[in-house]
Amino acid sequence: MRFHHFAIEVKDLETSIAFFQKFIGLHEEGRLLFQDENIVFLANNDFRLELISGGKRPVSQGVHICLEVDTIHEVIKNFQEDGIIAIEGPYKLENGWETVFFKGPDNEVIEFLQIQGISLPLSK
Repeated sequence: MRFHHFAIEVKDLETSIAFFQKFIGLHEEGRLLFQDENIVFLANNDFRLELISGGKRPVSQGVHICLEVDTIHEVIKNFQEDGIIAIEGPYKLENGWETVFFKGPDNEVIEFLQIQGISLPLSK
């Protein structure tokens, strides 16, 4: 078994596509229509995000995506240049990791995590 994709229901596909292309570096992989839902897959290397719009599903509010980055400070700078401020953080965790949270165009929460080569302690 391996990871294939993470899905988010969105209000406006084009707004969400532009957001995830600009701030997450995803590219459009494909589009399809399924049971009155417009679906777009965005990808970057092994990560794939499915955006769903239309149909009868409500727009999600209780999910978050976590993306590992080299430096959260560059992420923060990129968002701030567009007037978008973090909803939480940045935080430095006990293990040295740093994290910050932003909201996407449909209030989905996106966490950026800078690990800096520090690993979680193994459970005993």
